Amino acid sequence: MYIPSPEELRRLRKKAGLSQRELAKLAGVSQSLIAKIERGEVNPRVSTLEKIVNAIYNRIKEKRRAKEYMNSPVITVTRNTPINEIVSIMDKYGISQIPVVDENGLPIGTVYETSILKLIISGIDISKLKAEDVMDDPLPTISEDASLTTILHLLAEYPAVLVVDKKGVKGIITKIDIIKRMVHQSQQEWAPEETEGSFTKS
Repeated sequence: MYIPSPEELRRLRKKAGLSQRELAKLAGVSQSLIAKIERGEVNPRVSTLEKIVNAIYNRIKEKRRAKEYMNSPVITVTRNTPINEIVSIMDKYGISQIPVVDENGLPIGTVYETSILKLIISGIDISKLKAEDVMDDPLPTISEDASLTTILHLLAEYPAVLVVDKKGVKGIITKIDIIKRMVHQSQQEWAPEETEGSFTKS
């Protein structure tokens, strides 16, 4: 694991909105140890530092919201959209599922490419079908203030989640959206800075 310098650890703790006392409680260590580490007075065991780093990361993750990850606007279709048109949209934008919305813009179903493929394999002529003929249940919906933790739990079971409000669908979050953003954010947050003093890397 990357070993942050005392200054970097202090910066990340403050970014997570944690006091030394709060971080110590989350990591299961003493506040005095956190203070000594941040002052560069002790060289903690890697296992201890890992618990501290994980506590900071988990708090930062809890503070993140859906609006930071969603893609907008969202490509949607209505229940009467022909399947041929849906297939063209999927091909054009490289997507594998499309939300179906009602007259108010609220999700009522989802058309998956796998569902269309199953119909083709079974010998059904899809040329005259519409979205309502093949759509499955709608993707789970969340508000733009939903936590990253909530999103991750949903994405463990579904390919995507929709961000909605009273006016309809505002955004969509897929698994790859989360993966790309988290990798990028991790690189930014844990990147070493030009500061004096650092822990020994093990």
